[in-house]
Amino acid sequence: MEFDDQMRRYFGTDDLAAATPAALEAGVEHMLVDFGLEKDRARRFGMWSLLYMLGAAPDLDVAFKDPDDREAARNFMDMIARAAPEE
Repeated sequence: MEFDDQMRRYFGTDDLAAATPAALEAGVEHMLVDFGLEKDRARRFGMWSLLYMLGAAPDLDVAFKDPDDREAARNFMDMIARAAPEE
């Protein structure tokens, strides 16, 4: 699933800034349910990544049974941290 598809599916818009707080909350809840049901590793990782950026991702040990997936998630977290502007 492409990023734009996820945005439209879960939040009803391509622009998160345009989503209401209620739409964001409902979208995150819907995404968490779908994440729990998803079997495809790549799709799960994509969903987890978006949830992480929204501050709603499950902990790595809960989200990923495979150690390689957990390591990829840690690498993603590090990459996001490096890209964040310094305060």
